[in-house]
Amino acid sequence: MLAFVTGGSRGMGLQNAKDLRARGYEVVLIASNAELLAREAAAIGAHFRAVDLLDLDQTRSVFEEMASTFGTPDVLLLAHGVMSEKMSKTLRTTTEEWRRVMTINLDATFVIVNTIVPAMAERRSGRVIIYSACLGRMSGPGNAGGLAPYRISKAGVNALVRNLAHETGLGGRGILVDAVCPNHTRTDMGGPDAPRSVEEGAATALWLATREFVAGEDLTGLFWEDQAVIPW
Repeated sequence: MLAFVTGGSRGMGLQNAKDLRARGYEVVLIASNAELLAREAAAIGAHFRAVDLLDLDQTRSVFEEMASTFGTPDVLLLAHGVMSEKMSKTLRTTTEEWRRVMTINLDATFVIVNTIVPAMAERRSGRVIIYSACLGRMSGPGNAGGLAPYRISKAGVNALVRNLAHETGLGGRGILVDAVCPNHTRTDMGGPDAPRSVEEGAATALWLATREFVAGEDLTGLFWEDQAVIPW
C-alpha cells in the first residue's frame, strides 16, 4: 500500500504519515522545507519530495515524477495549508496575500488532485482525504468574517471535495473523496494553547484513509469531524 502525504514535515501530515507507516504503508512525504523533510522522512523510513506549492508548474512536475517513480497511490492525503494574516479581512487584505493563501490552500490542491487522481479513478480504487477547516463551512460561524483568504480558500476546498466525490460516483467507482475538519489543534498554525493534540486532530483523517468501506452502505463525499459528518 502506498500513500502520498502533503504537509508531511510536521503537524498532522507528519502524524498521519507516522501512523500509516506503522500500518505498513510505503509513504512519500511532501513539504517545502527540504532539510526538515529529509530528517523526518529518515526518522520514519519514508521517501520524500520537497516542493514549493506556490509554484504550480513545479508542483505538477514533482507529482508527475512521484507517480512515475512510485506508482499510483492508494491514499492521497493532503494536509498542507497556510493561515492568512491576522487582519486579512476582505476589504483590507492585499492581492499578494490573497494569492499566496489561495494558491497554496486551493490551487495547489487542485493541481495535485488533477495530476494524481485520474490514475486512481482508472484503477477504480483509492482514498483522497483533504484537510479543510471548520472556518470554511458555509454554515454556523464558518464564513462569518475575518481571515478572508483562509476561510474562503477552505470553502473552495470543500466545494472541490464535494464536486469530485460526485464526479466519481460517491464511492461507487472505488474512489473515496472526503474533507476533514481537524478542529483547533496544537500545530504551528494552531498554536501551543490549542485544546487538541496533534494525534487527536489527525485521527479522523487516518480513519478515513484506512476504514473499511462498503459502497451503498457507508458514506463518502462529505465533511468529517471526529468521525462524524458535519454540515458543509
